[in-house]
Amino acid sequence: MALDEMTEELARSAAQGDHRALGELLRRIEPAVLRHCGRILPFRQDAEEACQDTLLAVARNIGRFEGRARFSTWLHIVTANCARTTYRSLKRRAAEQSSDELPLQKPDVARVSVIAGSRLDLLDAMEALEAEKPDLAQALVLRDICQLDYNEVAEQLRIPLGTAKSRIHQARKYVQGALGDAYGF
Repeated sequence: MALDEMTEELARSAAQGDHRALGELLRRIEPAVLRHCGRILPFRQDAEEACQDTLLAVARNIGRFEGRARFSTWLHIVTANCARTTYRSLKRRAAEQSSDELPLQKPDVARVSVIAGSRLDLLDAMEALEAEKPDLAQALVLRDICQLDYNEVAEQLRIPLGTAKSRIHQARKYVQGALGDAYGF
């Protein structure tokens, strides 16, 4: 989610309390946030819900953006966290439905690609990783979902580069084991 310098400047102004800058910032980032959420969540409605949650989180927390890293890096993390929270919420709601009410919604093979369907498996594996090894999950999200380079991951997590690479490697092995041999990395 590469953002231009004008957007980065709007973020710095919004973080200092400029409400007009915040409004413009939210308008500018919405399409990129929706695309990013759509890469994580296979159903458009779910991606739109996560996008709205992300924009709300940005509006509420922009004062915490310190400007040490680029706003786009901070936004990647907020977006990935909101999309994963939306997924967990949807999963929890589906589990709470009794089997005699509504059937669980399964991906329609005619409308959802194999890749999109497999993302549900990936999100389940990521959820398990986060529960067991949150440090590994955080590094993997930044690298493979947010698509930050290794140096940016290390900088964001405030750890040495070698540690970041090791965590990402361990996380990938965990996820691959959870997904089985059908998925290769």
